[in-house]
Amino acid sequence: MKLIVGLGNPGKEYEFNRHNVGFIFLDKFAEKNDSKFQTFAKANSLTTQIKDLYLCKPQTFMNNSGSAVLKMSKFYKIEPKNIIVVHDDLDLEFGVIKKHFGKTSAGHNGVEDIIQKLGTKDFWRVRIGIGRPTNPKPTVDYVLGDFSNKELEELRNIDLNQYILVEDIQS
Repeated sequence: MKLIVGLGNPGKEYEFNRHNVGFIFLDKFAEKNDSKFQTFAKANSLTTQIKDLYLCKPQTFMNNSGSAVLKMSKFYKIEPKNIIVVHDDLDLEFGVIKKHFGKTSAGHNGVEDIIQKLGTKDFWRVRIGIGRPTNPKPTVDYVLGDFSNKELEELRNIDLNQYILVEDIQS
């Protein structure tokens, strides 16, 4: 079994925020596979299963995502090396995507919480570039701001399968 975690914040008011790009990608992935998320109270998450993949959207808010990931990994006996975390990245231009294994959080509080709770950084990360604000807007306002309709359309047209290659994850 494998676990794909999309990071974001729960609630309609955050639905299209830049910080919720992990949720946006998992929603698209689930929809493409005719799968619907359901509440999994034991892990305080919305989850769905597609073949041997569990998709998880923690409902703990971004900076506390680690507790949901830890509970999912323990419940389904999924080792960190079989976890992919999809999240926003200010240091990448909008739409640029990079995949890494075993890297630090690079200042991303949601990823840092996962590292702390799992006790390791040895999991996969799919970093989705949201760019940096072009005006002197505070970072928190920028990441909690909504994508434009054009940006959302561009994100939804990215083929996530090329970044979440299950065969890359060790068995």
